Amino acid sequence: QVQLVESGGGLVRAGGSLRLSCVASGTIFSINAMGWYRQAPGKERELVASITSGGSTNYADSVKGRFAISRDSAKNTVYLQMSSLKPEDTAVYYCNAGIRLTLFKNYYNDYWGQGTQVTVSS
Repeated sequence: QVQLVESGGGLVRAGGSLRLSCVASGTIFSINAMGWYRQAPGKERELVASITSGGSTNYADSVKGRFAISRDSAKNTVYLQMSSLKPEDTAVYYCNAGIRLTLFKNYYNDYWGQGTQVTVSS
């Protein structure tokens, strides 16, 4: 059983900062890419940022220069540092990870966290 648990969401004023964390736990052999997605009311879930096991990162154009993704592979944890937040960043933020469960299962399954609410007031 694998769980992804996010934390760090909350209410912040425009221009403020928040740091999200996501810890993967359970039966884990290795983790491939990890990422953050968000879904605002009435909108589709969209990729915010991702990071490979080698540390390569990718960002949505809307957050480039404001958000930074990082990971601590020893702790199976991924972070999202969000700065200069805008009201349009308001959404539920979800953690995602590609996880290989055992040495004998040579493939990665997709796992999601339960989401954490980020609300940016104007």
